[in-house]
Amino acid sequence: MLPWLLSGLGLVILLLAGDALVRGAVNLSLRLGVPALIVSLTIVAFGTSAPELLIAISAIYDNAPGIALGNVVGSNTANILLVMGIPALMATLHTSECDSRKTYVFMLVASVLFIALAFSGTFNRTTGAILLLALAFVLFDAFREARRHRNADQPDDLEDVEGADPDMPYWRIGVYLLLGLVGLPLGADLLVDNASIIAKMYGVSDTVIGLTLVAVGTSLPELATTVMAALRRQADVALGNVIGSNMFNLLAIIGIATFFGPIPVDPSFIRFDLWVMLGASVLMFPFVFLRYDITRTWGVILTVLYAVYVAAVLT
Repeated sequence: MLPWLLSGLGLVILLLAGDALVRGAVNLSLRLGVPALIVSLTIVAFGTSAPELLIAISAIYDNAPGIALGNVVGSNTANILLVMGIPALMATLHTSECDSRKTYVFMLVASVLFIALAFSGTFNRTTGAILLLALAFVLFDAFREARRHRNADQPDDLEDVEGADPDMPYWRIGVYLLLGLVGLPLGADLLVDNASIIAKMYGVSDTVIGLTLVAVGTSLPELATTVMAALRRQADVALGNVIGSNMFNLLAIIGIATFFGPIPVDPSFIRFDLWVMLGASVLMFPFVFLRYDITRTWGVILTVLYAVYVAAVLT
């Protein structure tokens, strides 16, 4: 039981430390005069991906690269099937009112690029640099579009930025930053070390643990955000959360992690998991382009599909 408890503790520390880092970085940037728009597109996006990044780096150093790659691929699959499915069971997501076509196409292209690079057999610094260049293009386009929209409609609104508090004192910002910087590596080490122990205990690979236990755990923030967005009837937030998270997982997490060490691609990814991830991404097409709502029926279908996928991975 101890490895399970320590894995859970590591996950909790990761989630809390990631939230603390985002809050501290956002408010420090705003207090220093960085526009809210730039904070939204960079610091918040990277901050919410910090747990996955630290897990990937820790897994490489602990000689368990299967956890790093499994976490990214498994999280992307979970983000679509589970994170979109469970909230839809509670309330219909009115995605017919959203226009996420451009970012969705970017996500599909990122997925195809990722799979193509995976066929090289190893994610190294060269392939990592390609992923980061693609990320830079996506960020530049998002910045340009958002700036055009803001100039046409209204100035920066602090309410649009996650964790923004214009009255937060500097000492509290410092505490948030310290908690985040200390907690992230601590939580990552706890989770990766004990996830590897669990894998050995049950005779499964690090890859399987990364695709299931670690992937679902690191998708919990996205799940919580999407559930609240569904209850508040903010389908655009839910859809944008999933699409943005998936792009950052593919381009930023693996892209940065390769500079800490190579990440070999297990043949099982090429045979099965990468195609499931791509298939789940394509499954979003009717919600984005055909303007279908994600009803409770769709919620059941998506959730069941994820359960079938996990069963297939475990067997």
